[in-house]
Amino acid sequence: MAILSALATEVLIPVAGVIGIAFAVVQWVLVSQVKLSPAAAAAGGSKNGYGDYLIEEEEGLNDHNVVVKCAEIQNAISEGATSFLFTEYQYVGIFMSIFAVVIFLFLGSVEGFSTKSQPCTYSEGKFCKPALFTALFSTASFLLGAITSLVSGFLGMKIATYANARTTLEARKGVGKAFITAFRSGAVMGFLLASSGLVVLYITINVFKLYYGDDWEGLFESITGYGLGGSSMALFGRVGGGIYTKAADVGADLVGKVERNIPEDDPRNPAVIADNVGDNVGDIAGMGSDLFGSYAESSCAALVVASISSFGINHDFTGMCYPLLVSSVGIIVCLITTLFATDFFEIKAVKEIEPALKKQLIISTALMTVGIAIISWLALPAKFTIYNFGTQKEVSNWGLFFCVAIGLWAGLIIGFVTEYYTSNAYSPVQDVADSCRTGAATNVIFGLALGYKSVIIPIFAIAVSIYVSFSIAAMYGIAVAALGMLSTIATGLAIDAYGPISDNAGGIAEMAGMSHRIRERTDALDAAGNTTAAIGKGFAIGSAALVSLALFGAFVSRAGVQVVDVLSPKVFIGLIVGAMLPYWFSAMTMKSVGSAALKMVEEVRRQFNTIPGLMEGTGKPDYATCVKISTDASIKEMIPPGALVMLTPLIVGTLFGVETLSGVLAGALVSGVQIAISASNTGGAWDNAKKYIEAGASEHARTLGPKGSDCHKAAVIGDTIGDPLKDTSGPSLNILIKLMAVESLVFAPFFATHGGLLFKYL
Repeated sequence: MAILSALATEVLIPVAGVIGIAFAVVQWVLVSQVKLSPAAAAAGGSKNGYGDYLIEEEEGLNDHNVVVKCAEIQNAISEGATSFLFTEYQYVGIFMSIFAVVIFLFLGSVEGFSTKSQPCTYSEGKFCKPALFTALFSTASFLLGAITSLVSGFLGMKIATYANARTTLEARKGVGKAFITAFRSGAVMGFLLASSGLVVLYITINVFKLYYGDDWEGLFESITGYGLGGSSMALFGRVGGGIYTKAADVGADLVGKVERNIPEDDPRNPAVIADNVGDNVGDIAGMGSDLFGSYAESSCAALVVASISSFGINHDFTGMCYPLLVSSVGIIVCLITTLFATDFFEIKAVKEIEPALKKQLIISTALMTVGIAIISWLALPAKFTIYNFGTQKEVSNWGLFFCVAIGLWAGLIIGFVTEYYTSNAYSPVQDVADSCRTGAATNVIFGLALGYKSVIIPIFAIAVSIYVSFSIAAMYGIAVAALGMLSTIATGLAIDAYGPISDNAGGIAEMAGMSHRIRERTDALDAAGNTTAAIGKGFAIGSAALVSLALFGAFVSRAGVQVVDVLSPKVFIGLIVGAMLPYWFSAMTMKSVGSAALKMVEEVRRQFNTIPGLMEGTGKPDYATCVKISTDASIKEMIPPGALVMLTPLIVGTLFGVETLSGVLAGALVSGVQIAISASNTGGAWDNAKKYIEAGASEHARTLGPKGSDCHKAAVIGDTIGDPLKDTSGPSLNILIKLMAVESLVFAPFFATHGGLLFKYL
């Protein structure tokens, strides 16, 4: 037996979740101490209540106006983001209700809606709860996952729009203060999301257990709906938010920077508020839902496989909850790691920002390795068996430790490779910047090549972790490896949310007319945030690959497919069609951004041409129209890509059966990962090549600059092409891969019973 008793497990998991939520609240209180009203800011002899000497005082600017202006801009951004998310959630709510009915009807029809107990699929001679109730509970957990996903995205957006102007104001005191404000706000989101995901899942399991009793097979099968709910909402959040943010960004850049030669985030640019709103709805709300989805699915995949292994058969609650215990340890580890950035070390210079963020990843990974070793020793019996396609495979507790650890370290490797290819501190991005000498075409060629090349090492890292973890513990090994990669999700999200917050802070500084020295500080924060956002996307894609493979394994087991034979025509047609889906999906999202950007460019041009005194700064731009263009476009355009992903498994499974569907899932996984990594890194590299030229920090960069030079214009064009790649198509693809797999798993009983209609009658 394990050292940790079932009672200790029942205490440890919720306690870790509550500690995480409490820590988030503490960080939020600390951020809110930065005041956004002139009266409070002027207290303490106009030194902002601190003994710090403000730049503004040296330059003799009036402090009050700046604070008031910052508060106004922040309000506009917050209102825009809130109204967009409410509109999006109304549409998503309709979809959610329809899909919940579909789940109930499909799964209920497996046994013809009978309420009699059924023989279990895996446990010989035992009876399990009727399929009708599993359908009911799956529907309930789907709705729970969906709501948790939406709430976590919404809260993240609220925190980010609360913190952006506060970061700007803190930048007046120095880069260290601004960094801490931005990072703390990111941590609020990271810990809220990780903890609430864990607590809700844990409560759901315990409530469902009241009905299911000893039938753990049915219990954890119905829990898979939680992952499906989380991910389907993430898809709409990612695609909708991605189209919104990039339509505004591309429109603002093309007219503002290239045609009119005004700086980024200039208040004269009509699309500037929409652009800053976009950062919050796409990069924060979308990213939050996305990582929550990954986290929910990897937990569900691990729980499903565990429920038909010795943990489930012997009703070993502690062993069963191993995936949740890993996440609980992760929250505590991330809490200690966060203190390193905000309390133990102080950032004094711009060049210390990126190393501080990278240290977060390294410290959390190192501490987590120790944490996993301890929890594996405490929570797992020395020997146990894991279900492996019809047989039980014996595994030891240190074997599972290796599985989780290899996922954790593979995540770190993917993160650092991504950073190498997207940070302007290294040669790949500098080469891309250098290629701008000969115009935009060479910049595009170099950028694409960089993206394709950046796929190599992450794929090897994923391949090695798959091979090792599968050899040790079959599909369960892969599921916990994915969980290992996501175990430091709180720190990962904090670093990730830090980027858009700094980006917004820079925009607010520009719009409020603050001095260029403050803009330089926020730009430095933002450039570091860009790289860390790329690292975050690397994590999301790597974990998506492992999660969907684990879900694929669970689906194949559940649907009763013994072997997926690539040479069988049924499977091969699935493979080749599945590999095509990411391209079809990317085509839809890219074109949506393109057509929305087109409308935006026309509107911005119209305003510059027709509003008198706009360029001189005497006329006021009409921000609201641009916000409306982005909102309408993204709501309308997110539906077709969403429908493609959600309907494919249903249609393929029902008409062609489980073998073809397993081909489709494998094909989508294999091609989706490659496109996702290359798209994110190409876009990130173009963006940072542009920032490299703008900052002019090195001798080489100064030969390419300054802003407005031909080189810089070529870099802006590259950055504009990369925008939909890195913020719409790339990050949405990892949801496509996971979502199709988890959906197939939820509907597996239906497909196994009624699927393959075409082949039955042909």
